[in-house]
Amino acid sequence: KPDTNGAVVKTNANAEKTDEEEKEDRAAQSLLNKLIRSNLVDNTNQVEVLQRDPNSPLYSVKSFEELRLKPQLLQGVYAMGFNRPSKIQENALPLMLAEPPQNLIAQSQSGTGKTAAFVLAMLSQVEPANKYPQCLCLSPTYELALQTGKVIEQMGKFYPELKLAYAVRGNKLERGQKISEQIVIGTPGTVLDWCSKLKFIDPKKIKVFVLDEADVMIATQGHQDQSIRIQRMLPRNCQMLLFSATFEDSVWKFAQKVVPDPNVIKLKREEETLDTIKQYYVLCSSRDEKFQALCNLYGAITIAQAMIFCHTRKTASWLAAELSKEGHQVALLSGEMMVEQRAAVIERFREGKEKVLVTTNVCARGIDVEQVSVVINFDLPVDKDGNPDNETYLHRIGRTGRFGKRGLAVNMVDSKHSMNILNRIQEHFNKKIERLDTDDLDEIEKIAN
Repeated sequence: KPDTNGAVVKTNANAEKTDEEEKEDRAAQSLLNKLIRSNLVDNTNQVEVLQRDPNSPLYSVKSFEELRLKPQLLQGVYAMGFNRPSKIQENALPLMLAEPPQNLIAQSQSGTGKTAAFVLAMLSQVEPANKYPQCLCLSPTYELALQTGKVIEQMGKFYPELKLAYAVRGNKLERGQKISEQIVIGTPGTVLDWCSKLKFIDPKKIKVFVLDEADVMIATQGHQDQSIRIQRMLPRNCQMLLFSATFEDSVWKFAQKVVPDPNVIKLKREEETLDTIKQYYVLCSSRDEKFQALCNLYGAITIAQAMIFCHTRKTASWLAAELSKEGHQVALLSGEMMVEQRAAVIERFREGKEKVLVTTNVCARGIDVEQVSVVINFDLPVDKDGNPDNETYLHRIGRTGRFGKRGLAVNMVDSKHSMNILNRIQEHFNKKIERLDTDDLDEIEKIAN
């Protein structure tokens, strides 16, 4: 019967597809971080300021008052709960608010206060009496544009004559209409249309051009060219500001094309260290044995909060279901969930409603949950060629032992192959990972405390 065969083939193809690690979606990742960041990351990092003009009097500020902001903006800043500038703001704001304004390329990860910094720069340059676009901000996706728009609205709360327009697909305007809003935020394709084809915006009147999340931007086909075309329509004296969480070569080349004579600010990343993390491995012979070992560990680990990493969505959902059957409170973070659903899961985990979070690599990039003190690698992290993924290992177990607290990492080994991976990880970090016998309750008590 050909039709039943057809059906079988289909379901198999589907199963493989969901089982494959999904491609990292940087825009979703960034949005997730924005949704779950209730406060700024406290950065102890060094900031490097590579200034264009070594004689420039632009220094860093320790308070918002020193910036001589318009009173209604200062009010907006305080209403947002900022009492003093974050690391990136200390260094970026004096440059952005200087006379004449300076161009800037800045690298800083999510949650460091960069959005508030460039929003402040935009709001400071706007002449509210002029009813036409004066500031233009590009975001990689509609959802990310919306998040920036929220910051503009909050900060401009005491500035009622200030208006904001969204240049995003689906926001249809009458042809020949001119826009009266002073700030336009949007995605590259639509902004380009509004500036050239539809002439809703006169690019020659733009004073501040912000390109946010450049690394996410250039991961999308076409965005890079569109951004460059928009930049070429702007006046020579327009202030150009570009932000990116990472600075690989492609981003850097792009940044230099869009921002002439820049000042550069780099926020050095925290050096993650494994010094405060105790690492163990458990020898098993199958997936079911790994599950058994996990259940033995469970009593000890639920004193604290734990994250359990699996290699595929399929394993993650199987494991979450099995643990639930055993009556444990478990949350599952999976790639097919909408970003908002993921944020809700993380929020519940953060509040301690679930003690254990089961997830895949892709979902857990960059999530900061301070109270995680145990990380379990149900599957060891490997790259697409099956080699040890050391960076991901550091990333995963770095979720624990954060902020100087002690942490615990347990690796499940179920084959010669995974033992080999573990050995190579040990060699790479030059750190011994000790064997743990999960049947030995005394030993488990010892590591848990």
